[in-house]
Amino acid sequence: MTPTHRDRAVVLGGSIAGLLAARVLADNFAEVLIIDRDPLGPEGAPRRGTPQARHLHGLLARGHRVLEELFPGLTAELVARGAPVGDMLANTRLCFGGHRFRQGPSGLTALCVSRPTLESAVRRRVVALSGVQVLGRRDVVGLTASRDNRRVVGARVIGRTDGSAEEQLPADLVVDATGRGSRLPIWLQSLGYLPPEQERVSVGVGYASRQYRLPPEALGNDLVAISAPTPARPRGGGLSLIEGGRCLVTLMGVLGDHPPIGAEGFARFAADLVLPDVHEILEDAEPLDEPVAYRYPLSVRNRYDRLTRFPDGLAVVGDAVCTLNPIYGQGMTIAALEAAALHRHLAKGRPLRPREYLRDVGRISGVAWALALGADLSFPEVKGTRTPASRLLGLHVRRLQSGAEHDARLGRAFLRVTSLMDPPPALFRPSVVIRSMTAHDSRGSQPAG
Repeated sequence: MTPTHRDRAVVLGGSIAGLLAARVLADNFAEVLIIDRDPLGPEGAPRRGTPQARHLHGLLARGHRVLEELFPGLTAELVARGAPVGDMLANTRLCFGGHRFRQGPSGLTALCVSRPTLESAVRRRVVALSGVQVLGRRDVVGLTASRDNRRVVGARVIGRTDGSAEEQLPADLVVDATGRGSRLPIWLQSLGYLPPEQERVSVGVGYASRQYRLPPEALGNDLVAISAPTPARPRGGGLSLIEGGRCLVTLMGVLGDHPPIGAEGFARFAADLVLPDVHEILEDAEPLDEPVAYRYPLSVRNRYDRLTRFPDGLAVVGDAVCTLNPIYGQGMTIAALEAAALHRHLAKGRPLRPREYLRDVGRISGVAWALALGADLSFPEVKGTRTPASRLLGLHVRRLQSGAEHDARLGRAFLRVTSLMDPPPALFRPSVVIRSMTAHDSRGSQPAG
């Protein structure tokens, strides 16, 4: 698609959400500037601005589909660079709710790639687009607006070197993709707008991750092993083969029960997971580095979709809208879906109507938020409203997870919803409900996969 009459868009933030936004903006603007505090070179090393990049990342099936639509051939490129690929249920060992899922085909792609490698591949494709330019080593100071403050007309940035002068970057559209540290609520107030309401859930998640080299055939035909934390055992972890013949292991704990970063403590923590596979595989593995930690105290959802006033010329994507418990691996997929929504609105050939766009963003983030919140509230210590409907859903999910031990079709139904391929009501389809009720009576049999 050739650019329209629109001249320039400025994207604040060059991580995954910002890169995906820039990709769709390049179809609609003659010039796209990406601003980030990091250098944003072509290399695939972890960046200071993405401290979580050293840890296990999940690209959900819906996110993988959107990325492949935006960047045709991306999967093949990553596989050529050594990223393993397989089926999300057939080639993974999954334990949710304390139940080990029976393996079988799901039709959902599991692309096993580290966050730095995925981000660098996306960045290379974005910066190769006509009109896209990256301005690294710059901090965003604020927004510029029209005299009546009804329209954002640019951004103010300053270089991260001594003596740098503030720059004003005029823009027809500014997209905030600055992540969890977004100052957009403050910027809105400075322009005379109300900040968004915030929903918060304190989860107290802590990570520790380490890379290993596994013995040949340690995982057989499998690529991933995941043991999710439960209320009875709030420790979880996972391992995944990634590019370079490496295995990335991330251990996690909720409500302050965090894995240690010492080698011995790391191993002991792995031994305390519901699924023993992670610990057993690591016993014969070769460590390639030392464990590194990451903390995630609370999830935050900014309800921009509820604002009755919002300036023209401004949009927001990614973690700047909603930061989700990283245990569930939803972040990159939500960013991809929001970029796709931005593309749909811009494709109408008129100036972006922010409130319409933000309502779509609210629906996208709302589904992921509800799924994550339901899982978080299964821990009695997590504060939040538990309604009769949420309790019924929790009971049904627990029954489904139990049934998935024996029926791979239930595991597939669960993964299709948690991968955002199907809406949550799909779990209540008659075929799923009946199978979840009868799976417990078929423990001695072998249901079809």
